[in-house]
Amino acid sequence: MAKEKKLVESITSRDEDFAQWYTDVVREAELCDYSSVKGCMNYLPNGYAIWENIQASLDKRFKDTGVQNVYLPLLIPESLLQKESEHIDGFAPEVAWVTRGGMERLQERLCIRPTSETLFCDLWSKTVQSYRDLPKIWNQWNSVLRWEKTTRPFLRSREFLWQEGHTIHATEEEARERTLMMLNVYKDCLEEDLAVPLVVGRKTESEKFAGAEETYTVEAMMYDGKALQSGTSHYFGSGFPDAFDIKYADKNNELHSVYETSWGFSTRTIGAIIMVHGDDSGLVLPPRIAPIQTRIIPVAQHKEGVLDKADELLSALKAAGYRVNIDDSEKSPGWKFSEQEKLGIPARIEIGPKDIEKNQVVVVRRDTREKLVVSMDEIAAKLADILETIQNDMFDKAKAFLDSHIDTAVTMEEMVEKFKKKRGFIKAMWCGDEECEGEIKYNTGGASSRCIPAEEEHLSDVCIYCGKPAKHMVYWGKSY
Repeated sequence: MAKEKKLVESITSRDEDFAQWYTDVVREAELCDYSSVKGCMNYLPNGYAIWENIQASLDKRFKDTGVQNVYLPLLIPESLLQKESEHIDGFAPEVAWVTRGGMERLQERLCIRPTSETLFCDLWSKTVQSYRDLPKIWNQWNSVLRWEKTTRPFLRSREFLWQEGHTIHATEEEARERTLMMLNVYKDCLEEDLAVPLVVGRKTESEKFAGAEETYTVEAMMYDGKALQSGTSHYFGSGFPDAFDIKYADKNNELHSVYETSWGFSTRTIGAIIMVHGDDSGLVLPPRIAPIQTRIIPVAQHKEGVLDKADELLSALKAAGYRVNIDDSEKSPGWKFSEQEKLGIPARIEIGPKDIEKNQVVVVRRDTREKLVVSMDEIAAKLADILETIQNDMFDKAKAFLDSHIDTAVTMEEMVEKFKKKRGFIKAMWCGDEECEGEIKYNTGGASSRCIPAEEEHLSDVCIYCGKPAKHMVYWGKSY
């Protein structure tokens, strides 16, 4: 009993200290560990397996829209970065440079990629000549390096895993369509597979990606009320391609500019899963991306026939296509239950001598701890329904939390007071002036503009800060 109690107490309560709770969950679930390089993580099997499942889902969604995967180099010559000044200025503080190759000093510094727009444009400037070469709808799965000053596992690290999609098109209309298409791919993946509800919209001018004309975002809300930018899609227009002299000849052999997009989604979404769904016992993973969907736990396994029946069940569930394992260690059942909950495995199946006598198993949901008695003959079929119910209920619970933590304000005093008392997002009107945007952030203690939704509500006629005519309704919130 002492050991079982210690396992639970190793995770701080969310309401007591949310930051420490997050660190405890990452540690206890063995998702990642710090490396000897400051700010960089070792992705451990439990954490990397979650990313693999997210990657598989997202990659299929990409390919269904015509995306092709490629891989471009890790290093970028400084001269390439300098071709688009706004882009390099935006990333300059975070860039790491290679200055030596072996024992020799390089004639030109090489940047370790913070993102790869310049590499894609350089390649296309040499390979795209005709309208027949368009569109290019490419993506790469890779890591990038940004020299962040403050890091936290998954949420912000110097090297992190992601995908970065890059496309060029013959027309502005086609490029804009792709920009919004990929935004919706992210939305669908996050909501359908990760059970994370979102606020979706366009970033303000000051918050958009360096070099982009427009940036669109999907914003998730964590349990502490903070926003987590969980995926972005950018419309670049022709500025970037023109800087690299990417032109194509149409059917009349006349030269035209191309239109570019870029979109990215990273391992910070693992942080979103933890902070949206986790509880004081550890992880709670949505079944669709959980590395193990159910764990079989034999009860009184020392008794004759229990392990044999558990192994038989394991084989049947594997054959039915479930991601399943068994805990047949010599630990006590209570310890095994706590460990399964800590790891966030969506369901456990308990099977003991009395269950075998009754030809049944007990399925325990991780999200609600509800116990369901299921016939041994029906478990392979009914488990699918149970997992799907868990998936849907997790989304509904998170959506109810999001909706209940979105408020409105029409005066600055009201906004400041609500951010002091409540956690979450606040909708308010804005004049479009960046100076007002900065003042709102300052006066609210760090609440930035998260996005301008596609369908804006009319809350008042004037900007919440300056009183001038309002141009947009904006979601405001503190963020990671």
